[in-house]
Amino acid sequence: MDRARLQDSDPPHAPEPMPASSKLTRLLFGLLAYISLGIGLIAIVIPGLPTTEFILLAAWAATRSSPRLSAWLENHRLFGPLLSNWRNGKIIARRAKLSATVSMLLCATLMLVMLDHGWPVYLAVAGMGLGNLWIWSRPESLPQPS
Repeated sequence: MDRARLQDSDPPHAPEPMPASSKLTRLLFGLLAYISLGIGLIAIVIPGLPTTEFILLAAWAATRSSPRLSAWLENHRLFGPLLSNWRNGKIIARRAKLSATVSMLLCATLMLVMLDHGWPVYLAVAGMGLGNLWIWSRPESLPQPS
């Protein structure tokens, strides 16, 4: 098979970003990566917090600051497949979509039952709804070549 045909069948890959050049920029990206990873880990057990988005943000910032953290995320048994899917077509697996939807519904229900109904609660519920619409607009697999 010739090289052109191989390239056409390969999934699309974004070029790997280079680490930031200045120490301050690398430090800020590193801080963002670790804070995002921490929030993403907390979000695993707290309904309503989006785990996937924080892990994606952590991976993005890590590629600009810490090759070690970036490699750890890429090779992690839970986060690695998520990052690979995202990089190879902005894919979010159906299981992740369902998990996010259930988590947001649970959180929205708790907020509506336990908190005073004011604009902050409605704003949070609307934000979760918009986030859920965006999540479900992402593909679940790569399109089949024709």
